[in-house]
Amino acid sequence: MPLARAALYAATLGVLVMSVRAALVGPPPLGWAITVGVAYAAFVLGGVFFLRWRVFADAVVRGPKGARGVVLTFDDGPHPKWTARILATLAEHGAKATFFVVGRKAEQHPEMVRAILEAGHGIGLHSYEHDRLFALRREKRVRADIEKGIAVLEALTGSRPTLFRPPIGHTNPIIARVADALDLTMVGWTISGHDGLASARPADVAARVRRDLRDRVIVALHDAPERGEREPAAVRALPEILDAIAAERLEIVPLGAWTS
Repeated sequence: MPLARAALYAATLGVLVMSVRAALVGPPPLGWAITVGVAYAAFVLGGVFFLRWRVFADAVVRGPKGARGVVLTFDDGPHPKWTARILATLAEHGAKATFFVVGRKAEQHPEMVRAILEAGHGIGLHSYEHDRLFALRREKRVRADIEKGIAVLEALTGSRPTLFRPPIGHTNPIIARVADALDLTMVGWTISGHDGLASARPADVAARVRRDLRDRVIVALHDAPERGEREPAAVRALPEILDAIAAERLEIVPLGAWTS
């Protein structure tokens, strides 16, 4: 069990014990109770916002012990221009990656989904709509979105996706439960380039990734903006990132090697 999840269980038990004690003996000092409540709420929200804590889901956020190499992943595509640029750079370096595609964008640009597959890369689902409030939605809506995304990718690729990365990496017990029911492996990351931000600069993205390069890391980048036509910083940062991986004598490995 992930340490953060065990900590949540322990904290929940502590809050329950405190509540029972308050009912039987009397309430604790108001300031202390408020502090405990705020700390507990902050911890739960941290579990929602930081998938790598693995509080609610057994997400793959790094390679297994003893694994060698680096995994590259790209989110928010496909895009007819920027995904094509990313594919060309990867081909120049002989590198493979996994693209977590948005279902509605895959419908709009099926030729890019085919191009990703034909180049030997992996494809995972990044939801259908890429709803930024996905973690606040009810289970029925979450399931409908993911099932629609699965259907789109299955129709385009001929196979059912098995990998899933929730929008903006937020998760909760509902998303985790739906993903598990649909036999999807949830995937997070070890290093984020933060290249999806409009203010991101390619040099900063490359430096951020290069700083933490080591065996077993999963790198999260973007091959498309979340909305609009803006060029993601990863498009220009990728050559430097690939050179840095080579300089560290790290192998780029397929995500499937760590999730099968």
